[in-house]
Amino acid sequence: NGWLVLVFFTHDLALDISVDLATYVTKFQWDRAKYPTALSLKTVTEIISKQVSQVEIELKSRSTAYNDMKAKLHGLEQKKEGSLQTRTLTGIVKKEDLVLNSEYLTTLLVVVPRSVFTVREFNLEEAEKQRQEMSRLIADKKEQYGTFVRWLKVNFSEMFVAWIHIKALRVFTESVLRYGLPVSFQTLLLQPEKKHAKRLREELNSLFRDLDPTAAASKPDMGVDIPGVNAGQQEYYSYICYSINISLLDSS
Repeated sequence: NGWLVLVFFTHDLALDISVDLATYVTKFQWDRAKYPTALSLKTVTEIISKQVSQVEIELKSRSTAYNDMKAKLHGLEQKKEGSLQTRTLTGIVKKEDLVLNSEYLTTLLVVVPRSVFTVREFNLEEAEKQRQEMSRLIADKKEQYGTFVRWLKVNFSEMFVAWIHIKALRVFTESVLRYGLPVSFQTLLLQPEKKHAKRLREELNSLFRDLDPTAAASKPDMGVDIPGVNAGQQEYYSYICYSINISLLDSS
């Protein structure tokens, strides 16, 4: 006569990452190497929290470095825009256009629009430094982008694994708090189609109404549980239920 514990699973986005999310969720097994079951729930939670915090700190550092590089490159690219009166002359004026190493001659660059002319200053060495700086930033951005994406894929997978373990902890803890000891409940993973989700909720509420009539009478709602968002606002049912939304990167 065990109690029923449900975990709802929603998925509509295929991701090419080192951990296939749908496969991991449906074949989930507790990772005893990372999170030893001999430890207390508090200690296991602290281990997961520390792991997530370390990734968060590194993510902020890498994001800042990458965005700073993008800003510098964008600043140089902006100098190439606009009219000849204001834009950089790098790439327009060539070395052979200038008189160099002459004691008596200097090259004067003049921008001649229709009505007036404007004298422009130009330093060949500075222009070459600017060109080299832009080339370096473009190469660095490409390299850093690839490294950043690889890091994101690995650590996204790690964070997802940690998140599912947190879900498992919540299911276990809530079940013990509600139904007491000894542990006697069954955990199920359901993946309803979106159009049938509401109907499924209604059927489950009706089926387990006797566990908690007040909760069963409340309006069914799937809800979405994303780490760090709407914490503590999980819907309450007569049975225990946590939603797992693995469409976290869906741009829509």
